[in-house]
Amino acid sequence: MRLEQKDKPLLFSETTISDVFFSEYLSELPGDYLKIYLYVIFLSKYNKDIKLNDLSKKLNIPLKVINDGFKYLEDNNLILKKSTGYIVIDLQEATLHSLYTPNLTISKEKVEQTSKNKSRAKAIEYINNKYFQGIMGPSWYNDIDLWFTRYEFDEQVMITLFDYCYNRSAMHKNYIKTVAEAWASNKVKTWNDLDKYYEKQESLSKFKKIIGKKLGKYNGLTQYEEAYIENWVLNYGYDMNIIEIALKRTTLKQNPTFEYINNLITDWHDRKLKTPEEINAYIEQRKKQEKSVKDLKTKVNKSTYSQRSYDNLDFLYANNVDA
Repeated sequence: MRLEQKDKPLLFSETTISDVFFSEYLSELPGDYLKIYLYVIFLSKYNKDIKLNDLSKKLNIPLKVINDGFKYLEDNNLILKKSTGYIVIDLQEATLHSLYTPNLTISKEKVEQTSKNKSRAKAIEYINNKYFQGIMGPSWYNDIDLWFTRYEFDEQVMITLFDYCYNRSAMHKNYIKTVAEAWASNKVKTWNDLDKYYEKQESLSKFKKIIGKKLGKYNGLTQYEEAYIENWVLNYGYDMNIIEIALKRTTLKQNPTFEYINNLITDWHDRKLKTPEEINAYIEQRKKQEKSVKDLKTKVNKSTYSQRSYDNLDFLYANNVDA
């Protein structure tokens, strides 16, 4: 006896989406691309053939966005391009393959890291319950474990990383990795490192506001202007006392730019001037040198003028004699 399932009419049919999609992909998927993906899943169930132009009209999305959307879905392993069209990837199967790695031997290092791994496991489980309501996607476990190794964060820093991103409504991997890399580049590994980093960032934020106000930039600084300030503070180690000297120098220029201020400060740094006293002494020395050069030019000009006057008198005298 053969059992067959009767095809349901469209009114009673359902389209199933894997929970892996919601836990792994949804938060990063742009709105129009989400519409494309859902409709592609719907069409694939019926093995439908549809042209991109028709899809653009059906979804009321520009053709360029449709093309970009398919490229995004393909790059993020949601669909697979074939010669005849596209195949919707089985996310459960793909996730299982990415997570499955046969472990035939246990290394000495693995054994030594058991206690550390237990501590990490507790931190990861806390992240799962606190920020994912206990339904964190499978690949997150591997990623967080990888970030522990790559960035050398302790458990408290890793939890704080997720707390930071959660409070900014940015719980997607690209953003979290960007923040993690910023912390790691500033040598953050422990909670104490992070605390010092926060203090530095808070101080930097105050500097930006003060500098913007002094320069009359009430609409805020550009990304490039902020980068200049970060360089002065973080790389050169200059505080507001030194930056203030450079800002005052802008009164000598008409329409001074940030590049002009940066050139001044960079010149001081290159000359290894580290205190306001050293910088002011250098400025005074430059003034004296410029004055000496100016006085010398004045003397040379006067001498040249006198010589020209004498030559002119000789010329006139010579003409009168000939007359």
